[in-house]
Amino acid sequence: MAGAGLGGLAVATALATRGWRVRVHERAPELRMFGAGIWLWENGLRSLRLIGAEEQAIRNAKRIKEWAVVDQRGNDLFRRSFTDDDKMVLPVRADLYQALIDAARTAGVEIVTDSPVATAEPDGVLVLADGSRLPADLVVAADGAHSRIRESLLLTDKISYLREGYIRLLVPKSPGDEESVITEAWHGSRRFLYCPSSDEEHYVAFSCLVDDRRGRTVPVDKDSWRETFPTFTGVIDRIGDDGRWDRGMTVTCRAWSEGKVVLVGDAAHAQAPNLAQGANMTFTNAVSLAAAVSSSQDVPSALRTWEARERSLTDHVQRWSHGYGWMVSMWPENMADSRTKFLQFVTGIPWVDRQLNRAARHIPVGDQP
Repeated sequence: MAGAGLGGLAVATALATRGWRVRVHERAPELRMFGAGIWLWENGLRSLRLIGAEEQAIRNAKRIKEWAVVDQRGNDLFRRSFTDDDKMVLPVRADLYQALIDAARTAGVEIVTDSPVATAEPDGVLVLADGSRLPADLVVAADGAHSRIRESLLLTDKISYLREGYIRLLVPKSPGDEESVITEAWHGSRRFLYCPSSDEEHYVAFSCLVDDRRGRTVPVDKDSWRETFPTFTGVIDRIGDDGRWDRGMTVTCRAWSEGKVVLVGDAAHAQAPNLAQGANMTFTNAVSLAAAVSSSQDVPSALRTWEARERSLTDHVQRWSHGYGWMVSMWPENMADSRTKFLQFVTGIPWVDRQLNRAARHIPVGDQP
């Protein structure tokens, strides 16, 4: 397997718990996770539970009661509540990563660091950068949105760079901070996201167009963002000098597999983070993948069957996440009030609610009653 990120470790653990002997090759010299917080929807939590990582992952996390999206005047665009059967939990990303590392090792997964992968061959050979050829019954490419394995097998259909990008950070918690409601504020083509994450830190994110030079500056241009979102001045003041700007991108593939080689996570379906379902869909697909290849002697056929089962939902989430961002980045700023009225109307339609929450309410393979 190539890549020991969130998706790679999830697939590795799901396979190992079903009796597979799994080795993960990671190019970095040590296992480290960049990032801030992460939204774990119900489908992601259920998937983590199936591989034994849920309890540790959310031990220090905040349980979210509501996601509130507001416009520049503080008017609600929409609100989304959570329940015991439809949860949202928001851990620090490093805590989730450590939980996946520990679950993988407990399941017997071997993790080899400082071991970059060059390519893979459809008959089930992983080729390392040093020329080593490693035959396998299944090769998993979890090597990210710029996957070398995907490119070498010509599985890419389209890579799209979006008009928007993101800066994601952790800020220290302060007395009086909101601890159970996510607030996402929209103003023109900018967004500010506040997410309670733990007893020590909160996750915040800034989103703006790629040509918004002050908006994409790192360290964050606090004056510029305070002017746009004065309500969050107290939080913005706590931001440090870390962080990075990441441009949004999407990846679509002509197929998720070739022979005995399969793509997972961002290598298969990188998407805009607007609905925060990228990792959750990866976890859901991971447990389904392990189930599919463990119940068939014909791995290539099992991979095609798995893709046919999972891809429609994954593609749906990718499209709706992109559309969500389009509402911010493409709507004319001088028509912000009409955007508010439009969103207030459409988010009250039951069909729209079902589309936005289709993934969150999906029951992963192996978790059915």
